[in-house]
Amino acid sequence: MRKTIRRTGALACTGAVVFGGLAISAGARADAQQSPLDQLLGQPTPGVTALSKVQDRLAEVAQRNGMAADQLQRVLATDKTAWLDAGSRLFFREPQLTKAQQAEEASPRWATEAVAGATGPAFELHSKPGSNKVIYLDFDGHTITGTAWNAAKSVDPVNVSPYDTDGDPANYSTAEQDVVRDVWARVAEDYAAFDVDVTTQAPPQSAIDRSGTADQQYGTRVLIDPDTWYQSGCGCGGVAYIGVYDNSGQHDYYQPALVFTRGVGTGAKNLAEAASHEAGHNVGLNHDGTPSVGYYQGHGAWAPIMGVGYYRGISQWSKGEYAEANNTEDDYAVISSHGLALRADEAGDTTAAAAALTVGTPVTGYIATETDTDVYKVTVGAAGNYTATANAGPSGGNLDIKLDLLNSAGTVVASNDPAAGQTDAATPTGLNAAVTANLAAGTYYLRVDNVGYGSPLNTGYSTYGSRGIYTLKLATS
Repeated sequence: MRKTIRRTGALACTGAVVFGGLAISAGARADAQQSPLDQLLGQPTPGVTALSKVQDRLAEVAQRNGMAADQLQRVLATDKTAWLDAGSRLFFREPQLTKAQQAEEASPRWATEAVAGATGPAFELHSKPGSNKVIYLDFDGHTITGTAWNAAKSVDPVNVSPYDTDGDPANYSTAEQDVVRDVWARVAEDYAAFDVDVTTQAPPQSAIDRSGTADQQYGTRVLIDPDTWYQSGCGCGGVAYIGVYDNSGQHDYYQPALVFTRGVGTGAKNLAEAASHEAGHNVGLNHDGTPSVGYYQGHGAWAPIMGVGYYRGISQWSKGEYAEANNTEDDYAVISSHGLALRADEAGDTTAAAAALTVGTPVTGYIATETDTDVYKVTVGAAGNYTATANAGPSGGNLDIKLDLLNSAGTVVASNDPAAGQTDAATPTGLNAAVTANLAAGTYYLRVDNVGYGSPLNTGYSTYGSRGIYTLKLATS
């Protein structure tokens, strides 16, 4: 079912602000009175050109975008994908991939039958049902009206078509459903550390919009867009506004984030990387690059989500630990500052606070902080050979696991931490861990820890972004 986004409120900027050593008071200068911020540009303007036009009002424009003035200046001056719209709000136009780069990676087989419209299990997926925050992955088509995107193109409304790869947009084949599920799993893993429901089931518009500061139920829509209405003009892979996820005045005006299949392809890996990236802009994140490259493509099997993750099996949030990083913002801290709190810990960090585990029964857990360690207590009733397995997310895993088996005294008796890598761009390796041991009857503990691999400078990654979902099981072998 299509939903409608409408504009509420009007642009405003009042009060005094201090950014990067600049202090400007609204109303203190005649030109501020004569030229409101939403009249400085008149139309969407690329970064360098926009900077030249707003330079003497930079602190005010930075305040409007929730950024420090020096940070906004750097972004506008160096990031070729950065734009200011007619209201001086920052958004990004991502580069389009070549046809070769749009080649699809196969998604795991999952769906069993075609469905009419966006119905059935593929459109009922939730990563954290009940959360007040939502990231809605919209494959269903959508009517966009009253938004900044409409204003930029002078077309309203825009009826966006559903995702379709077989020429039948009214129905979803098993292959199309497989892609929907795979995209969802990958994006859900990227946001697994946060208290947010990544979903493919259309929420009520009130669960996305934010009516005011008292409204604590809100989110963003990431629209998978196969049409040309915007993409043909920008030749881009996606577009999104920065820092608008928790906006309480004009939230719906800067929605949705858009991922263009004509720009990134129709395969799950590319769509998921683009969706997490565009949602990342909504929650306040800038691009990860170097002084010479706007988007860092990573090294080894690793890349930053806010760089280019299309070609690496492991894409994680980053704080710029790689060589020559031009952006050292703490992604987790920035995301949390825009409304997404970290997920509560579900298992203790020590043997004294261990959660319960039963032989033969798997449990699901999450590593949500860099220092989080999850410990489980299990009673072995009969002596024999046992194998413990801890598996990261099956699609696009972010969590690199070290698994320890401890005896009743808390002494490690077996440990495993495989080397990380990838078999192809869609398939990481070495994230899972397993230990096998001959155990006497008694009490044991399993400890799930997040680890890095290699050097974050140029061969691997640290523990910083190694967070996500895992499944743990102890069984006879």
